[in-house]
Amino acid sequence: MNENINVTFDNGKVISVIRNSRICDIMSEFDQPSGDIIGAYVNNEICALTKPLLYDCEISPILSNTIEGAKIYRRSLCLLLACAAHKTFPGKRLIVGSSIDRGYFYTFDDGENVEPNQLQLLLTKMKNLVQNNLPIEPELVSYSQACRFLEEANLTETRKQLEFICMPSILLDTIDGFVDMHYGPVVPSTGYLKVFDLMKYDKGFLLRYPSSSDMTKLQPFVDQPALAKVFAEYKEWGKRIGVTTVASLNEVCTEKHNMQDFVDVAETFQTKNISKIASQIAQKKTARVVLIAGPSSSGKTTTSKKLALELLAIGIKPKVISLDDYYVGVNRTPKDENGNPDFECLEALDVDLLNQNLLDMFAGKTVQLPSYDFHTSSQYFDESKKMSLKPDEILIMEGIHGLNPKLTARIPDELKFKIYLSALTQLNLDDHARISTTDNRLIRRIVRDARYRGRSAAKTISSWESVTKGEKLHIFPFQNNADAVLNTALDYELAVLAGYAIPLLRCVKPQEKEYAVANDLLNFLFKFSHIPESCVPPRSIIREFIGGSDFSY
Repeated sequence: MNENINVTFDNGKVISVIRNSRICDIMSEFDQPSGDIIGAYVNNEICALTKPLLYDCEISPILSNTIEGAKIYRRSLCLLLACAAHKTFPGKRLIVGSSIDRGYFYTFDDGENVEPNQLQLLLTKMKNLVQNNLPIEPELVSYSQACRFLEEANLTETRKQLEFICMPSILLDTIDGFVDMHYGPVVPSTGYLKVFDLMKYDKGFLLRYPSSSDMTKLQPFVDQPALAKVFAEYKEWGKRIGVTTVASLNEVCTEKHNMQDFVDVAETFQTKNISKIASQIAQKKTARVVLIAGPSSSGKTTTSKKLALELLAIGIKPKVISLDDYYVGVNRTPKDENGNPDFECLEALDVDLLNQNLLDMFAGKTVQLPSYDFHTSSQYFDESKKMSLKPDEILIMEGIHGLNPKLTARIPDELKFKIYLSALTQLNLDDHARISTTDNRLIRRIVRDARYRGRSAAKTISSWESVTKGEKLHIFPFQNNADAVLNTALDYELAVLAGYAIPLLRCVKPQEKEYAVANDLLNFLFKFSHIPESCVPPRSIIREFIGGSDFSY
């Protein structure tokens, strides 16, 4: 076999290198300064800079101020914290929780309050590890070695994963003798991780990280108390039923009886929370319109239908207005920075007409509602589409701008009840690795787009960055305006969605730029044991994505 391979760079340069050369050995060939490079795409696979090159390849840098670069940085930062916690408090198990603003919430497994002096010890240890610029090295070990290393590190849930990932060799990440499960590329050494902080929060603390748009500093902290409260409730629920990680979910999946019980319990718990919100709406006796907002694939449509049933059960009759009908049409829609119609912005909706329609209905008048033709991208009026509102009736509207005060600026606050949806699974991969809410929603959307819109996984992935950009502008800034927050994630759902998403993701080819994300999602979904579609109730939110719902969409 030839000892040399050809490496083609994104600038067109081709060089010949010795097989097994590492990416970090040829970083000078990139056009970007080496300090900005945190990883690399090798034939569209996301790789660490320490990865050896084994065959002819095309290579391009991953910069720290990109989405993928930020993921590598945060994953490495979590590993750094885990190492520091193990060395500072060897008798305690560190447990990762939710994402709050730009930070991850952590506690210790004993449930005791993390004291300021403990936090300072942790922070000092992390800074020492960074100052010493210690190598972070992936190490391939035998299955039995991996079991022993994880047991010695007291990583209980991480070790449990190996009951369901029975490979002859296991890849671990190591820092200064500390080992943890490898979940993806990390930085070559601790010296890369200069920007972070630890901040006391509730009984635990936040590991704060920089924004992907500016990796040189931390942004001011913006609390999300309602979201944090909901996540804490779900986390406590997970502890009570004994399912807090993918490994413990996989244990449930080994017996069909337990599997169905867990599905039913998860659905019941979510329905109970929707019922609570219906009661809150009833208690706000002045409320005439319910505004439901949430990011893409958070389950807004099914939630509005389930909420309508809960309202009916307590004597409140709901009517639904679709915000989609208030689009002004392509000719009146503002353009984005690329000159394309920006259908995500508030100005894409006929806000004045919406407000007037609401005020008229609240006054007891019958109004002519608009309609929207998505084929011609134009608004029109159908004489038969009229609506009025009786005193015992309430409107439900769902859409991305629901919590933006400008959407209903003419409507007094006492007439509005605002709900924010988020798919916040309380499950972790293990003690130190959380499940991304954004990845959960992307998997939902891949499955739904393929089933209902005939879109490939690659097409859905290619548009996802634009979708999440719109969410950051139009949804997330207003989430604290909500009167109630609903978690729409079901802790069993990824074990169902995997059966649909994996075949779709396998069709994304390495030559496609979307392969990087597809490959990451595949590696993630392979960790789940399968739950069949037959276990999913007909009115589950999951049916919005996989089909077979009793609701019509």
